[in-house]
Amino acid sequence: MVSAADRAKGPARTSVWLDGKADRDRGRKSGTRDQPAGLDRDKIIEATVRLLDTEGASKFSMRRLAAELNVTAMSVYWYVDTKDDLLELALDSVFGTLPLPDVGAAAEWREQLRELATGYRALLVRHPWVSPLIGTFLNIGPNSMAFSLAVQQVMRNTGLPPHGQMGGLSAVFQFVYGFGTIEGHFIQRCAAAGMSQDDYFREAMGTVSAQPQFREMLESATELIEARGGDTVEEMRERDFGFALEMLVAGIEAMVARA
Repeated sequence: MVSAADRAKGPARTSVWLDGKADRDRGRKSGTRDQPAGLDRDKIIEATVRLLDTEGASKFSMRRLAAELNVTAMSVYWYVDTKDDLLELALDSVFGTLPLPDVGAAAEWREQLRELATGYRALLVRHPWVSPLIGTFLNIGPNSMAFSLAVQQVMRNTGLPPHGQMGGLSAVFQFVYGFGTIEGHFIQRCAAAGMSQDDYFREAMGTVSAQPQFREMLESATELIEARGGDTVEEMRERDFGFALEMLVAGIEAMVARA
């Protein structure tokens, strides 16, 4: 276990996945008086994910986690050096919930791309705290790497030339990242306001429509909303995501044909 003083004066952190810090037995001292019975790193990570889901990253702290586990904060530090290390471990653990298709060379890449994209979107919506952490940490844990390798193999299976595969990957998964991030945060905002997505949307649109300077823009937006179909915000979102993803699939097919 690293002392609080050492954590404060140590070198700039890099990643929990470097220098052997992710070893699950690290810091464990069997039979130590200060180590609660039944506590282990898996339980700590599970509790961390649970708190992040219910309270968000801004309210998360080691003291809050310790209270959730009914232990002292110092007990948690037997298993992880810093809060950032724990956040990285939690981030990788939720990537382990993503179902990964068998991405052999003979696989049908279109369906597999849809499956990976849909799963990634669902992950971002289910855990809204994930999207900012993806941009903060290194993401080279085993589960994150398994997802990345599956995505790369599917992109190779498309037939895109090597120089275009990373561009294709970025087009699809940066789109999914942005879509899922906005969706997840909107749902979170509605829940915090104690409103359904539809009620929140109607109230927002009503506020905009009451302002004359936005009337022309609103009329155009209303036409688009009616044209895309769907009776609820969730239905409209599903249609948007599905159509956008099919556009990207078609774009990949077109670029393969061009090559």
